[in-house]
Amino acid sequence: MAYFDMFNYPLSEREIRLFLPGDASGVAITRPLQQLVLKGRIFYIDKFYSLHDDPLLAKKRSIGNQRAETDLYAAYRISKFLFKFPFVRGISISGSLSKGFADRHSDIDYFIITAQGKLWIARTLLHLFKKLSYLYGAQHRYCMNYFLDEQALEIEEKNLFTAVETVTLLPMCGNGAQKEFFASNTWVQHYLPNCRFASDDSYYTGGSLKIKKGIEALFNNRIGDQLDSFFMKITAGRWDKKERKHELNTKGNRMGIICKKHCCKPNPAYFQVEILRKYHERISELKSSNIGEYYAD
Repeated sequence: MAYFDMFNYPLSEREIRLFLPGDASGVAITRPLQQLVLKGRIFYIDKFYSLHDDPLLAKKRSIGNQRAETDLYAAYRISKFLFKFPFVRGISISGSLSKGFADRHSDIDYFIITAQGKLWIARTLLHLFKKLSYLYGAQHRYCMNYFLDEQALEIEEKNLFTAVETVTLLPMCGNGAQKEFFASNTWVQHYLPNCRFASDDSYYTGGSLKIKKGIEALFNNRIGDQLDSFFMKITAGRWDKKERKHELNTKGNRMGIICKKHCCKPNPAYFQVEILRKYHERISELKSSNIGEYYAD
């Protein structure tokens, strides 16, 4: 609850069980939650538990859950299109939408797996297309901010933030790359032993995609390797300038990405580190309060 409270997101009893830091199999949590409610230490509002006695949080969540259903349909349709781009091997939804929430300001965030050694060709082509989305104000539906290639599927930063983001990914399209990704990141069970990765049994596999395969054949060579490295160098240089200027995004967060041969991701030194800092501060506050007697680290 403390973690999701930072996002003003109350939880259902089922979600509390899923995100408990210890093994909850066979453990009854209903009674302890009811006791905390009776003592006024947490609050139960419209089937959700919260650290705040604020009905608006539950209402906002319910509205956001409903909106997410519409946005997920759009995300699936867009993912099917993006999957047709050369060297794209898997697309999942991340961010708030992967957790079943959206509002009118929400982005649609994509976690993309590419062919080995061709991440930067794939990313460049996808972002060139995204430039077109600015013409009709739909850029928020194409937030492709995390890329891995098939050679480096294990998440480097292992903490609660990355565990939550990894285990809540929703596979949309792929050729089995997501299954390999999940198999490479079983470490999340250390942080979230009650969660399971989403099934990819029903996602879109793309059919024949002859044009995609034809373009890939043109660049599966030394020229393609050099072009991939060139695109990485250009992107890294552009983002280095942004970081040195301390540029902020539209949400007021500092901008920055990590550019490596097999990975392109947001710089964890900014948003991720800040979330973890706030989380640990919140946990310290709760441990010093009466709720601490029910808390297990």
